[in-house]
Amino acid sequence: MILERLTGAFALNCELFFLTLLFSLPLGLVVAFGSMSRCAPLRGVVKTFVWVIRGTPLMLQIIVIYLGPGLLGMTNPWPSGSSGRLVAAVVAFAINYACYFSEIYRGGIEAVPKGQTEAGQVLGMTRSQIFFKVTLLQVVKRILPPMGNEVITLVKDTSLANVIANKEIIMMAKEYSAKGLIWPLFSTAIFFLVFVGALTLLLDWAEKKMDYFRC
Repeated sequence: MILERLTGAFALNCELFFLTLLFSLPLGLVVAFGSMSRCAPLRGVVKTFVWVIRGTPLMLQIIVIYLGPGLLGMTNPWPSGSSGRLVAAVVAFAINYACYFSEIYRGGIEAVPKGQTEAGQVLGMTRSQIFFKVTLLQVVKRILPPMGNEVITLVKDTSLANVIANKEIIMMAKEYSAKGLIWPLFSTAIFFLVFVGALTLLLDWAEKKMDYFRC
């Protein structure tokens, strides 16, 4: 019975993990383009926003995003109950990780030699063709290791969702430990180890698949 409840709680961690990746990966690319924009005001605003998000704790961001609208006298945008807490957590995680991913994207894009862009222009390629057919492949190769580190960190960070009473696996294990049971904590560690182990194998496989394209 306890193991079933822990498994169900870990499903919430997994849901938060996959939803965060779904929204933060494309959003991070948009933020990266903003930070590299030729428009100085836009570039300044985006870089300031990234600095604030990266410089403050994720736990604090979750609390502010969930409770902030109500404390400011605004209409609460989140659905009621557990679904509202989950939505708020996904929004907080997606914004936070989008900012981290944006810096990885930016570093990867700027690492591609400008001569290759110029060569594409000489061949008559458009800017979008150069980006998707020349730059993007090299960016993916370069950013896989740092992106992998952030993805693995995200797995463990999902436990922070309990700060707004999302009943993920850490919160559930703490409830049982308060009743004098220690083994749920060790079971929780096994859940995370197995998940991270599977992700590590997947990321290693992805890096090997990119070996055909050497930077």
